[in-house]
Amino acid sequence: MVNVSTKADSSKTSNAKAGSNTKGKRVFLFKDAYDHFKADRNLMKEMLGGKGAGLAEMTATGVNVPPGMTLLTSLCRDYYDNNQKFPANLFEEIKTELKQIENKLNKTLGDTAKPLLLSIRSGAKFSMPGMMDTILNLGLNDKTVESLAKLTNNPRFAWDSYRRFIQMYSNVVLDLSKDKFEDIIENKKHKLDISLDTELTIENLKELVSEFKQFVKTERHIDFPQNTDDQLLGAVEAVFKSWNNSRAVYYRNLNKIDHNLGTAVNIQAMVFGNFDNNSATGVCFTRNPSNGEKALYGEYLVNAQGEDVVAGTRTPKKISEMAKEMPTVYKELESTALRLEKHYKDMQDIEFTIERGELFLLQTRTGKRTAAAAVKVAVDMTNEKIISETECLTRVEPTQLNQLLLPSFEAENKQKAKKEGRLLATGLNASPGAAIGQIVFDPDQSEKLSSQGRKVILVRVETCPDDIHGIVPAQGVVTMRGGMTSHAAVVARGMGKPCVAGCEAFKVDLDKAQVVVAGKTLKQGDTISIDGSTGEIFLGAIATHDPELSSEFQILLKWADKVRKLRVRTNADTPEDAKLAREFGAEGIGLCRTEHMFMNQDRLPAMQEMIMANSADERKTALTKLLPMQKEDFIGIFKAMKGLPVTIRLLDPPLHEFLPKHDELVEEIATMKAKNIKGAELRQKETLLQKVRELKEANPMMGLRGCRLGLVYPEINKMQVRAIFEAAIAVKKEKIEVLPEIMIPLVGHVNELKVARAELEAVAQEVMQEAKTTIDYKFGTMIEIPRACVTANEIAKHAEFFSFGTNDLTQMTFGYSRDDAEGKFLQRYLEGVDCNGKNEKILTNNPFEVLDQEGVGKLMKIAVEYGLQTRPDLKLGICGEHGGEPSSIIFAHHLGLAYVSCSPYRVPLARLAAAQAMCIAEEKDK
Repeated sequence: MVNVSTKADSSKTSNAKAGSNTKGKRVFLFKDAYDHFKADRNLMKEMLGGKGAGLAEMTATGVNVPPGMTLLTSLCRDYYDNNQKFPANLFEEIKTELKQIENKLNKTLGDTAKPLLLSIRSGAKFSMPGMMDTILNLGLNDKTVESLAKLTNNPRFAWDSYRRFIQMYSNVVLDLSKDKFEDIIENKKHKLDISLDTELTIENLKELVSEFKQFVKTERHIDFPQNTDDQLLGAVEAVFKSWNNSRAVYYRNLNKIDHNLGTAVNIQAMVFGNFDNNSATGVCFTRNPSNGEKALYGEYLVNAQGEDVVAGTRTPKKISEMAKEMPTVYKELESTALRLEKHYKDMQDIEFTIERGELFLLQTRTGKRTAAAAVKVAVDMTNEKIISETECLTRVEPTQLNQLLLPSFEAENKQKAKKEGRLLATGLNASPGAAIGQIVFDPDQSEKLSSQGRKVILVRVETCPDDIHGIVPAQGVVTMRGGMTSHAAVVARGMGKPCVAGCEAFKVDLDKAQVVVAGKTLKQGDTISIDGSTGEIFLGAIATHDPELSSEFQILLKWADKVRKLRVRTNADTPEDAKLAREFGAEGIGLCRTEHMFMNQDRLPAMQEMIMANSADERKTALTKLLPMQKEDFIGIFKAMKGLPVTIRLLDPPLHEFLPKHDELVEEIATMKAKNIKGAELRQKETLLQKVRELKEANPMMGLRGCRLGLVYPEINKMQVRAIFEAAIAVKKEKIEVLPEIMIPLVGHVNELKVARAELEAVAQEVMQEAKTTIDYKFGTMIEIPRACVTANEIAKHAEFFSFGTNDLTQMTFGYSRDDAEGKFLQRYLEGVDCNGKNEKILTNNPFEVLDQEGVGKLMKIAVEYGLQTRPDLKLGICGEHGGEPSSIIFAHHLGLAYVSCSPYRVPLARLAAAQAMCIAEEKDK
């Protein structure tokens, strides 16, 4: 198995402990499993997997669950640790437990008189919908199919089940393409001039079984297995193998799930939704997973099996229709759903089968939901007294809040598009949100074009788990078939992507890479807009508008603010960003990057004039042009913050970043000479090239930048400090409180800060004396060099605050150049490198995205401890990109920082993550 530790980092320890507690028992009947593991629900999920734990718990609470057994997740690990060999004596243990199921049901696997049929399903600790394999109707062969037909007096049902089993088993165990079997079915229907599977007669189904078996023999040179023990052994091993199939590995990488957890295997007696027209199969949520509304939400199919619903091969009925079609069963489903929700204290995702009017539950698990639904469900359940406010705060993933801050289509623009005839079709509103992009039909193309910066919409007949690498980078998904609980819908909702499913008006032809709809033929590259909230699909792009946040969103953050200790500031360089961040709840600016103010085209010439200056006087002349520009920027920011602290970082990047690139200048000069262009224009370019060469450095990130630049060219930082204080005084005159914090960057030695502060504080005093007023201010530094961390006790003598610049601190600590690392080797470190034939991951997370607590974090801890020893009132914060990453925010809380700072759109995320950090700390203290 791939060696990675991400989610559930404690899994190895607790699993080992659990292994000793099971006293060698590796296979548990549902009825026994709950009693064995009920003391620790987390452990139960680790050992039985989420599905097995749910089946055990439902059985124990009296829910009607078909009997079965679960093989522990540790067996999957054993399988891989033993070079993919089936664990010794495991099959005998399975047969022993199976005997109890056979006795209870008075049926026997492989028996020609009363055959028992089984489903074999995967089930990991963390839900991985559709990523691993399932086999239904196991136990059918040429003899038992006849017995089943006779016992049920329904030969069509028996032969339909047999052809499904051959198709599924051949795909999962024998590795034959399921599409080949679908082709055989389609060819048969074409010859018979029928369109629906249900129109196939008994004889047609028997012919399909023969054709399926012949296909297996042709492709694999073996007869389709008739021995039911062989079938069972092959199916269990196939589920173990599916743990490491490509889509499962991709999904775990995407969701940071530990590759070492392994999957359980659930062996369960079959119940049949395809028995007759009084039978059905379906999936439902106890609340709406798109918007959180408290009502059953889902779909069902009459006379069908579960795979028909999730695979999207037939478009199912809405669950509300069952109230009329099967009223008694619907009432039972409603009451069972309510009981499960109260038991688990969360919204549930339920799979069920109705066999001849009797309701059976096959699975319950915590339902995946959109961000909007997550917030509403958590708040509503709190108001319903099902969970506490503290539990509510932990029910929403902080990163989900970002989805709620994304734009949607403006109603007026949608209406205009409709009048223009641009509404192409309306499908099922499977996952809310707005997306605009170019059509692609192939998941590989989606991945490729998205990596080039293109925005795409993945259009498919239906999606399957193998398409996930194309769904992830796409802006949204459209499917021609499938329902609200199809693969595309579930995956898109989990990722917060818009999805329109079951849009049958979209006639998708994958071979021709086109879709015909509303009399139009659309090709790859054509732009469409999809509204996942309404199911509408439009031709071309539609303008969007900013989101309207729900009352539940505001309530959740209000509760978070009551709990959290860590303050949340924002990284903002313009008044517009500052105002937006305030609206999202920012409590100040933790990083204002002054270099961004010089990048505007109207200011760049003055900045370049300053850089090209040959003397201090020439630089000062150029800087007098920049001073009023900087002052106006700071006035706008101070006004937007209205008395909240504003940390302003003085110029940080090397000067060459404000000049044209070296190679571009060389090429431009060569072209001018080739065209015989001479005179002042050419001399100007050559002078510019000479300056670029003078400023060129072997390693500019560690060269003349930050405080070094300010010490060598002090007039630059002096101009900035004058602009800050003149702006602060101007705003103060308008009766608005101002709290500037001047941050001197890239300090590695105490003397750098000592000298720089002395020079700059003199300017601040001079400006205040000129205006005959005072401003409450602080001087501090950005801690981004390892040496600054280990000498923080000295640096704190001259700093009133430390702000950790974790981006550069990570670069310096690892010795990575971020641009080079991410472009050349970092992805390989994350995916894994070959080590004696095994894939070994070097890093669990990208350290530029998730704070490296073991390395960078230890340096931060040293800096905090040393800094507080010297200055007990030292203000501590973090302003790197990690300030908006949930696990890094939790670390900042534990480290005792006063605040984190992040981009405006991540402020709500940080507020919730800071509250969760407090909840975690309080739980540990209990």
